[in-house]
This record gives sequence, structure tokens and C-alpha cells, in this order.
Amino acid sequence: MSFSIESLPPTLGKIVQRFQRATDQKRRYEQLIWYGTKLKEFPEAEKLPENKVAGCVSQVYITATLNDGKVIYQGESDSQLTKGLVGLLVEGLYGLTPKEIILLTPDFIQETGLNVSLTPSRANGFYNIFKTMQKKALECEAKAG
Repeated sequence: MSFSIESLPPTLGKIVQRFQRATDQKRRYEQLIWYGTKLKEFPEAEKLPENKVAGCVSQVYITATLNDGKVIYQGESDSQLTKGLVGLLVEGLYGLTPKEIILLTPDFIQETGLNVSLTPSRANGFYNIFKTMQKKALECEAKAG
């Protein structure tokens, strides 16, 4: 199955296209860091083991709440680039239902061109963050049950 931006949720599709337009790695990195700066202040009280993303070299935290059937994420990382990845995902998955999030595959990272410039541990971190967000979406759905 070939990848198509049209198959992505609209916001995520726009983000992927934005990265595709970035002509070089430096611009992509700047863009990634910009997504990190857009994250809301993460509450200290939420920095709990159950919100920590396992398998990340940096400290990464994700929370999810359900609002009108849509998942709202908050995230934080102590590394600028990882924080950018979190910011990208928080924005890209914003306003989606748990089902829409669970059905997504992480292939879109290849389309951004970022996977080329990410170290193996960062690329792995991205997948762990994405999987954690899917797990949290499932938990939201179960609670709403």
C-alpha cells in the first residue's frame, strides 16, 4: 500500500507537507523545534511514571484527556528535538477521536524527511512517543466506554 497524504487527518497532512517543503535538514530541525515551543506548559504534577514514555533517551511525558469524544494531549520533553517531535504529534493528532488515532500508522514520519536526520535512538523515541499516544487514546476510549 503506498502512502498518501490524503489518507492522513487534515492537520497531520498539513504538517507533513510543511516538512516536505523544507529544503534542507537545518530548516526541518528549526521547524521541529518550533513545534516544541508551541507546547503548553506541562504540569509538574503530571510528571508521573504512568505518563512517562518508555524507551526514550530523554525524559518524555504525555497525558491525554477526552473532550467531546476527541483526544486532547499534553506533552513535555527535556530535549529540544524530542520536544519538537512531541509538539508535532500533539498538534497533528489534535481533535481526533481515539479510533482515528488508533488506526494511524507511524509511516508519515518518513514522508516528513525527518527520519533521515534523526539518530536511531531519536527515531525509536518518535515511535515510542507515537505508540504511547495511541495507548493513551485507547485508555481514554475505555474510560468513556
